[in-house]
Amino acid sequence: MSQMHEFSSILRTIGRGPNLSRALSRDEARTAMRLILGGRAEPAQIGAFLLLLRYRGETAAELAGMVAAARETLAVPDAPVRVDLDWPSYADRHRQQPWFVLAALLLAENGVKVLMHGIAGAADGHAPTRPVLAALGMAPSASLAAAATDIARHNFAYVGLETICPPLHALFDMRPVLGVRTAVNSLARALNPLGAAHQLQGVFHPPYRVLHQEVALLESQPRAAIFKGGGGEVQRNPLKPCRVAWVRDGVAGEEDWPAVLPDDSYAWREEPRDPARVAALWRGDIDLPAPVAAITGTIALGLAVLGRVGDPVEAQAMAEAMWRNRAKARD
Repeated sequence: MSQMHEFSSILRTIGRGPNLSRALSRDEARTAMRLILGGRAEPAQIGAFLLLLRYRGETAAELAGMVAAARETLAVPDAPVRVDLDWPSYADRHRQQPWFVLAALLLAENGVKVLMHGIAGAADGHAPTRPVLAALGMAPSASLAAAATDIARHNFAYVGLETICPPLHALFDMRPVLGVRTAVNSLARALNPLGAAHQLQGVFHPPYRVLHQEVALLESQPRAAIFKGGGGEVQRNPLKPCRVAWVRDGVAGEEDWPAVLPDDSYAWREEPRDPARVAALWRGDIDLPAPVAAITGTIALGLAVLGRVGDPVEAQAMAEAMWRNRAKARD
């Protein structure tokens, strides 16, 4: 009889049916992801693992364990790095204009040190974060060490997952094969590569708010705000109220933020996607009230998670002042 593969015990634990299977413990999930990222699991096993979690739904403990394993692979700089705000950008099917890039850059312009990280996206033009940065004359950092240097100099850096964790990035390529999103999307959002004390997360499905909130508590994330964002990105819909799940120094809760503008969904949905158009809005060449409200509304959440404001009204007023006073000509 052939020897059982070391990953098979993981699959037996979660795949033996409704009466015999159970969720993985945090340590077991960490071991599973270590084996996957270390190249010690077969492709069929990885697919089975991801689909089983997808079908049942990953637990906060499982996700926290997988995040811990992924962080072990990162080449984090030895010297202490100050990052104020972690900003994941992983919506590979994002169809809206990525106005959130301007929100992150405006926070950086006002002294907030921001690390944005994400994937390149599909060949059909989705996940347009990088084209917008390119339109603004910005390129991804070549490593986490380079990102730390860029943040120290400019208060902002974007780094690709394929650069900092190639094995994890490769798991995103399984979506066309498996046909569905997997826990990899959630894992990457919670990665926080440089250990920022504050984190914003946009999720596509509202139930994931609580899941990521629980992960933040397990990971002892000091402050976090999770909300349903456009396409799963950190981008407010300015025409709708926003339910925010937050974590503040070990305490969790939820609160409702009011819409920024009256509901006019047609005007919001018809905005075309064009990186040059985002850059033009920053420069003041065009005036688009709904996208500006999306930007300032997103900034307001950032100011709140950073602890710089006391309530949504104050946060929105501060964000709008930042937008009016922005440096329209970027170096």
